[in-house]
Amino acid sequence: MSRTTLDAPPGTPAAGDVPLSHGLKQRHLSMIALGGVIGAGLFVGSGAGIAAAGPSIVIAYAVSGLLVMLVMRMLGEMSAAHPSSGSFSAHAERAMGPWAGFTAGWSFWVLLCTAVGLEGIGAAKIVTGWLPGTPEWGWVALFVAVFCAANLAAVKNFGEFEFWFAALKVGAIGLFLVLGVLAIAGVLPGTDSPGTANLADFLPHGSEGLVIGLLASVFAYGGLETVTIAAAESQDPVRGVARAVRTAMWRIALFYIGSMAVIVTLVPWDSKAVVEQGPYVAALDRLGIPGAGQLMNVVVLVALLSAMNANIYGSSRIAYSLVERGQGPKALGKVSAGVPRVAVLVSCVFGFVCVLLSYWRPDDVFPWLLNMIGAVILVVWIFIAVSQLRLRRTVERETPEKLVVRMWLFPVLTWVALAGMAAIFVLMAREPDTRVQLYSTGGMTLLLAAAGYTRQRMRTRN
Repeated sequence: MSRTTLDAPPGTPAAGDVPLSHGLKQRHLSMIALGGVIGAGLFVGSGAGIAAAGPSIVIAYAVSGLLVMLVMRMLGEMSAAHPSSGSFSAHAERAMGPWAGFTAGWSFWVLLCTAVGLEGIGAAKIVTGWLPGTPEWGWVALFVAVFCAANLAAVKNFGEFEFWFAALKVGAIGLFLVLGVLAIAGVLPGTDSPGTANLADFLPHGSEGLVIGLLASVFAYGGLETVTIAAAESQDPVRGVARAVRTAMWRIALFYIGSMAVIVTLVPWDSKAVVEQGPYVAALDRLGIPGAGQLMNVVVLVALLSAMNANIYGSSRIAYSLVERGQGPKALGKVSAGVPRVAVLVSCVFGFVCVLLSYWRPDDVFPWLLNMIGAVILVVWIFIAVSQLRLRRTVERETPEKLVVRMWLFPVLTWVALAGMAAIFVLMAREPDTRVQLYSTGGMTLLLAAAGYTRQRMRTRN
């Protein structure tokens, strides 16, 4: 497979290759952008953050949300200028060389494939709660098979699944926020306003609790990058990326920060139900909503299945882009009917193997795998920031008309974002649990960087 030039976005098929289809419509991309921000981490992981940080979890989500907005703006600037199925991996290669694209791309591929398995396990636990006695691994196999088949057939199937998944998630969160605000205002029938009583102990565990909540909130935002990958297969990639990035701010503020503010106002932060049942179920129970637990379990199930679908799609496109740029086994780049079917299959198999490892090797291999991907999202964000720093001047000089989306206050806010990422690494090194993740991810990143650099040197000599 021939190497693309720097004038063409890495990830663009070489002459004679079968291209990816452009089967995603604008409505698909709009809903992926809207619903993609509502990840499984918001429903599943926020309870532990609330228990650690108390009401100050709102501050934690606001701070991490600001960082995510900056990252999305930088990624949007590059993706609107050079749409590519490789997204940040292709931008890193353009900015720093093949080794950077190799490192960012394959580390993210491992993260997405592992996440497919983790989300499948989470979804299976919900279903086996409704149907006790059925095997969890069987449900995971069914979910993987369904989404694998959908992604193998056509990209529009991925888009349709995500359209309806996102519509349900957005509707559920919207209804939750309306009910919560009405209850806080004291106008919801059958409920009394809690006032500010639950906010009195704002920092129950001091700065240490806030740090734990901050780290939990950072990783809840993972998955926002999918829209820039999907944009390359839409009918109008530049317009799609621009719209998604420009609306990211209010989506993060409303769905994440808004819902956290409602929850900690309605429910005491130290309520056992926040962790055991989940913060959203605990809040709805406090309002006396009948069947709240089962209703939210359906929403969480949808969020997990949506994440599985998106991660199968994202991992296959990242793998395809890497191979198209000469950064992986050529077989993974084979395209049929506009779909990289081998990459889809391999990504699904990797994800299901992770599930089997959770049963076969739950005490050594599986925890090691989880630790290895623990800080990958931060590594990817650093590649995004550094790439944007290097590419912005080039685009301004050579093709200024492509700067449809611009990073705010460049380069000041790019450096602010990098400083924020460095601060998170320091905080992770201070906490025993996250320290292991930091070191494991660092080891994998260094190995990939060494392999990528060696490949780059060898190809340069040849």
